[in-house]
Amino acid sequence: MKAADLMTTPPVTVDVGATAFDAAQRMAREAVGCVLVTLDGRLCGILTDRDLALRGLALGHGPWQPVADLMTTAVTTVDTDDDLDSAYRTFRVSGVRRIPVLDHGRPVGMLTVDDLLRDVVQRLFDLLVPVSADALPETAV
Repeated sequence: MKAADLMTTPPVTVDVGATAFDAAQRMAREAVGCVLVTLDGRLCGILTDRDLALRGLALGHGPWQPVADLMTTAVTTVDTDDDLDSAYRTFRVSGVRRIPVLDHGRPVGMLTVDDLLRDVVQRLFDLLVPVSADALPETAV
């Protein structure tokens, strides 16, 4: 299985020229905790709700602050053709909760810890259902 098989599409993005207010509105409208910041379709950074609070409000920046001033530019990413084991390792090593999925440098989706949790639960279910069925006694008719 590949990273692309679990990712959420399309990714929620804002242009690098957007303001903190624009990004916050987009996050609220899409019910997400981060946006990918792009320029001409290429990933420039990531802005999380935490960035808005700690790099924005806590430091006295207003809603019209450019996202370029608040975003994280060293973004941990995976490629669409990376296998899930690689994605799991990337999460483990980086300690982040969300990873953009890129196709030739362009964001095409988002992979989250929640996506991996759903994968783990599904794998356990797939493993346990046949075992459980064999262990249960047949009911008399």
